[in-house]
Amino acid sequence: MATTEEIQVGDAAARAADAAGEMQDIHGEKMILNMGPSHPATHGVLRIVLELDGEIITKATPDIGYLHRGDEKIAENMTYNQFIPYTDRLDYLAPLANNVAYAMAVEKLLGIDKALPLRCQYIRVMCCELARISAHLLGLGSFAMDVGALTVFLFTFTEREKIYNLIESLTGARFTTSYTRIGGLSRDLPPGWVAQCRTFLGEVMLNIDETEKLLTRNKIFVDRTRDIGIIPLDVAIDYGLTGPNLRGSGMEYDLRKAHPYLVYDQLEFDIPAGSVGDCYDRYLVRIEEMRQSVRILGQCLDKIPGGADNAAREPIDVTNGKITLPSKHKVLTSMEELIHQFILVTEGVNAPPGEVYFSAENPKGELGFYINSKGGGTPNRLKIRAPSFVNLSILPHLMPGHMMSDTVAIFGSLDFVMGECDR
Repeated sequence: MATTEEIQVGDAAARAADAAGEMQDIHGEKMILNMGPSHPATHGVLRIVLELDGEIITKATPDIGYLHRGDEKIAENMTYNQFIPYTDRLDYLAPLANNVAYAMAVEKLLGIDKALPLRCQYIRVMCCELARISAHLLGLGSFAMDVGALTVFLFTFTEREKIYNLIESLTGARFTTSYTRIGGLSRDLPPGWVAQCRTFLGEVMLNIDETEKLLTRNKIFVDRTRDIGIIPLDVAIDYGLTGPNLRGSGMEYDLRKAHPYLVYDQLEFDIPAGSVGDCYDRYLVRIEEMRQSVRILGQCLDKIPGGADNAAREPIDVTNGKITLPSKHKVLTSMEELIHQFILVTEGVNAPPGEVYFSAENPKGELGFYINSKGGGTPNRLKIRAPSFVNLSILPHLMPGHMMSDTVAIFGSLDFVMGECDR
């Protein structure tokens, strides 16, 4: 065991080494470069402090918090339904999926997660998969543009516009949807929506094929991404990576298969995985994930109870007047229903004491919500497990040794969004 004197000597040596390093920086052997927070390739407001030895990165320190809004504390002062619009602002490229994950965490706390009507579950799955395609289209378009392929960006954004048209028809909004409700949905599918969605599925598959033709064997794209940003599987696991970044390193782990929720266990789809764990593998995984999402959506459209127009009047909410709002007709014609609505709107759902954790497979990875309840209509504590925040933690390990020009390729392949990093 080291003595006190030996520890002091070691500390002095470490300080001397740090001082020597600082002197090297002063004499120009190392350069400190700020990348972001105002930089298009940092995909939001990420600031990363790079230490460079010529063109080689020797150290990378992410600096986040420029978008911090205190969502988790805000949740403690709102009823469970009132917090739903705030989940739109997490991964704001996939608000529908955020809504579903949060609602299911609250439903688990209430003990009604197994009581959701089948039609509601199918519609929620369709929302999640449309959000996945939309988020991946933006991620791949931005990734390609960062490394010089502008045409792909135009292709992917054309398809995202069609998704936004579907979302607007379904929810009434294009970007911040707030569509899910605790115990159900805000409204059913509108007339003609299923036919529009089928048309979109055929068109987006053509777009995905075109994107692959432009990128997958493109020498410039391959040279910028292959063997760049390699994340070995054991390192990916150690850093807690999830989603396409974990699967790109070779692990076929997907919460929709590992811990099925909604009706995912009744649907057929594959889990794509890479082999090397580089930027190129992560690109290939996302391309295949979009194809699998199209496959899932096709099955949902075929199997949804009640069909396109819900002729059988299948419910989309749990039948519990203390959780879901009564119909407007009943509110206007019954005093008891009016009282129910007033209590639900003002006091919120009366949740039991306890704590739960629920996570869903979002486009960026595992989005989880931990809720600690002391009873009543608001949570005592709420913690968000944001996948982009966790995925960014690998940057100090991943970046050193790469060229400065590789940073945009690595950022694009990780596909993070700062809205859920800062929360």
